Amino acid sequence: MDSNKLKKILILFLSVFTIIFIFAKRAMAVCPLCAVAVGSGLGLSRWLGVDDSISGLWVGGLIVSMIIWTISWLDKKKINFQGKAATTAFAYYLLTILPLYFYKILGDPKNQLFYLFGFYFDKLALGIIAGSIGFYFGANLYNELKEKNHGKAYFPFQKVVMPVTPLIILSVLFYFLTK
Repeated sequence: MDSNKLKKILILFLSVFTIIFIFAKRAMAVCPLCAVAVGSGLGLSRWLGVDDSISGLWVGGLIVSMIIWTISWLDKKKINFQGKAATTAFAYYLLTILPLYFYKILGDPKNQLFYLFGFYFDKLALGIIAGSIGFYFGANLYNELKEKNHGKAYFPFQKVVMPVTPLIILSVLFYFLTK
């Protein structure tokens, strides 16, 4: 990687984190810093030409982050309706997957990873599924650990580290699997 690209990456991350710390309010179910970290990871991976299965991990993580964040916001505003969680999840996945499909990013025959049950599995779809599960697992693990510790985190920024760590681990794993 040339030094110009490295400088741009560093400036991007410093800018994002500076903005977050300046405008941060109180913590939510999944903090804004976590959502921005996932979004930055996605943008950076696409920009660097990373495999779509790895980019999909970050797309899935971002979708779950936004679902949790939206449900938390709806709860805060006391907006309740039957199937709120399912409707929110369906809407976010639909709003993400449809444009990817119509722009032929998702479902591209050149973007297939393996044959399963009579059809080829798309790299981006696999990444979205695995990233969604990984992020959700990390966010739930954080909540369980915090509850066991009397409502306090075990270390600074645990709320960010716990959901993002599975995405990083899966990114490394997918890197070696797709190489």
